[in-house]
Amino acid sequence: MTQEFQSFESLADRPGHLIRRLHQIHVALFLEECSKQNLTPVQFGVLTVLEDGTSRDQVTIARRIGVDRNTAADVIRRLEKRKLLERPNDPSDKRTKLAKITSAGSEMVDSVKPGMVRAQSRLVSPLSDEEYEQYMNLTLKLLKANDHSSRAPWKQFQPEI
Repeated sequence: MTQEFQSFESLADRPGHLIRRLHQIHVALFLEECSKQNLTPVQFGVLTVLEDGTSRDQVTIARRIGVDRNTAADVIRRLEKRKLLERPNDPSDKRTKLAKITSAGSEMVDSVKPGMVRAQSRLVSPLSDEEYEQYMNLTLKLLKANDHSSRAPWKQFQPEI
């Protein structure tokens, strides 16, 4: 059946609803597996982007994880309060603050990774290897085709910044 014949009357027939539900489940699994570290998936994404030790501005961080600038700014503030990152000035533009992971932030990334891996594995555990590959390919296809409609396009699908 093609999309033009879908009525999308039932919630179970709406791809967007199912994606939202799957996201809720993923967040719950992540929080369950990483509860000791008291870190959200978005906070972990910011730390992951900074894990290589490079200082980055909030716009670049937002693009790399696919969130809007305001969300990135809020997350960066929270991580700075926890001393997981620091905010040096940009040497090329004194008006811009950068974000740089601290040693405590790097330790946090290392401590969260095993739980993150368990959460991801639990999420996809019902799938066979073939189904997992198909799921990933189809999900990436949908993301690439629709990313331009996002309020926060993902840097993954953009030219190098």
